[in-house]
Amino acid sequence: MVAMSGCSTTPPANPENLCDIFREKSDWYKDSVRMSEKWGVPIQVPMAMMYQESSFRHDAKPPKDYIFFGLIPWGRVSSAYGYSQAKTMTWADYQRETGQSGSRSDFGDAIDFMGWFITKTHKINGVSKWDAYAQYLNYHEGWGGYRRKTYNRKAWLKDVARKVERRASTYGTQLRSCKDELDGGFWNWLFG
Repeated sequence: MVAMSGCSTTPPANPENLCDIFREKSDWYKDSVRMSEKWGVPIQVPMAMMYQESSFRHDAKPPKDYIFFGLIPWGRVSSAYGYSQAKTMTWADYQRETGQSGSRSDFGDAIDFMGWFITKTHKINGVSKWDAYAQYLNYHEGWGGYRRKTYNRKAWLKDVARKVERRASTYGTQLRSCKDELDGGFWNWLFG
């Protein structure tokens, strides 16, 4: 049992290909479809953001902060954790607003959180759920930071957001090529 749960938390072997990810981790596909149906968010957007945030590691944490000339560890630079790198306060908001409990280290919970966040970004800042670039800037800077355009002082962040945008586009193309297969194709239609 322990060995099986350990396998389920390893990152996918080929994170560059969304079809390969979902072939390897069919439960991730089911969780992603559920999220998409619930929140109206295209699967490729949160998946590209998640890859950027955690490289699909269930226990990802931000780097440690050091003081005294970089010699003494002083906690983490943020409370972000898990697949989605959700910060503790934002995760608590998600739980309160949705009635979900869950865990940031559970893929299904993390992808649902991202669907919620992307939907709130759409409502609060008018950003399309399909706009991976602006969605990622909101995710990184927060809704207020995005409105204040704090990202304009961070050329590196805009470069990262472009990378997320390109990956979302690639993931979207890949998903269209294998969606029928992932859904069970002809046999699922015939016997489903």
